[in-house]
Amino acid sequence: MIELRCYEYVTASYERVCALLDGDAAGLFQRATRAASVRADEVGATLRVKLGPLEVGVPVSIGVVSRSEEVGVLGDRTARIDIAWTAARAGGFFPSMEASLRLYPLSRHETQIELYGAYRPPLGPVGTALDALLLHRVAEAAVLRFVEDVAARINAELASSSV
Repeated sequence: MIELRCYEYVTASYERVCALLDGDAAGLFQRATRAASVRADEVGATLRVKLGPLEVGVPVSIGVVSRSEEVGVLGDRTARIDIAWTAARAGGFFPSMEASLRLYPLSRHETQIELYGAYRPPLGPVGTALDALLLHRVAEAAVLRFVEDVAARINAELASSSV
């Protein structure tokens, strides 16, 4: 398993972000990652990454494994959503991922979203070698894009709900 970590910010309170994700986190992840060209009848979501002038995407199935909230000794709260994803088709050719999406209140109007997870390269030893050469950069870019897309979707949905 190869570990990855990235983060992004949402311009909304921790409470509003948590309430939105409590309602339908898996649905929000799917809406955030679905490419505009993906038809409504396709499975789940699409993880995307830009490789030079090309944008590459693979349909994935994202599942919410669990959700919890912790309170630190100083009273600081952290929400945690454990997720897992696999390619919707030909899963043996794409990495699988297990991760925690954590939410931290930064101020009354800003929340940090952090993804910390690990992925398993596909194709056994051959995939591990390819990962060491190049594919880990693709995985890092895809995970960063996922977190950016989730943050953008949260901002958009909270903005539309406050109108």
